[in-house]
Amino acid sequence: MARIVISEFMDERAVAQLAAVHDVLYDPLLVDDAPRLISEAQSAEVLIVRNRTQVRHALLSALGRCKVVGRLGVGLDNIDVAGCEVKGVRVIPASGANALSVAEYVITATMMLLRGAYVSTGAVAAGQWPRAALSDGRETAGQSLGVVGFGVIGQTTARLAQALGMKVMAHDAMLAADAPVFAQTGVRCVGLDELVAQADVVSLHVPLVATTQGLFNAARIAAMKPGAILINTSRGHIVDLTAAVAALRSGRLGGAAIDVFDVEPLPSSEMLQDCPGLLLTPHVSGLSAQANERVSFMIAEKILEHLR
Repeated sequence: MARIVISEFMDERAVAQLAAVHDVLYDPLLVDDAPRLISEAQSAEVLIVRNRTQVRHALLSALGRCKVVGRLGVGLDNIDVAGCEVKGVRVIPASGANALSVAEYVITATMMLLRGAYVSTGAVAAGQWPRAALSDGRETAGQSLGVVGFGVIGQTTARLAQALGMKVMAHDAMLAADAPVFAQTGVRCVGLDELVAQADVVSLHVPLVATTQGLFNAARIAAMKPGAILINTSRGHIVDLTAAVAALRSGRLGGAAIDVFDVEPLPSSEMLQDCPGLLLTPHVSGLSAQANERVSFMIAEKILEHLR
């Protein structure tokens, strides 16, 4: 029987599946109690986390017995993967389990921001009738989507966009231009500069690594097609939020949906108040009832398999 510590929320049925055969400590608030987390980690043979638990520095040092870290999601920037390898700790992400949730978020944000008609509730309820101002929104069909990062999430997003009649192009620095996935999905492979210049909507699906940090800085945002939409569901440090807001206020960008931030929770900021075309959400694109279930059971099953 192994000791399993779960520091963030997980589907309780999946927790029960683990607890049926192992000693499980499940406390979704453990992530916010660093001393206790480190103390519990010392006896853990398995640690299960989401994106807030930082498996590095003191916590990584405390993992004296741990053999596996399960990640309830796909991003690994909160885990010192190299440090885990040195300690003989296997890192298991829930690859692909929340892809549909993220893709649906991207498509929803795309449609909302292109159309621009979904900000009128307050005005209409107050007796105003901004019909003329909201009558020139763009239809989604026929628009071009540029997907930066063409893994499972990027491919799922492309499939949904194509079903709506969007033209899809993609760039992935890790894929060759003749990689079979492009022909299989009917997506045009392009360079990043071409994608940025041509896409009506740019959606980011890349991990946070040295080469992607600041990828969409002020210069790259300025190179986007006038009126284009920028959607970031990857990691905050990939987009310069100050530059994106400036581009929205100047009218250079037609809209932006930002789900991830340099610091989370996002501190209060006057810069973001009343910014036209800006949609902010609290890192929820990969979260839905169904995605949480898929992610939780995938990690539970992989952990059980590893421990057999």
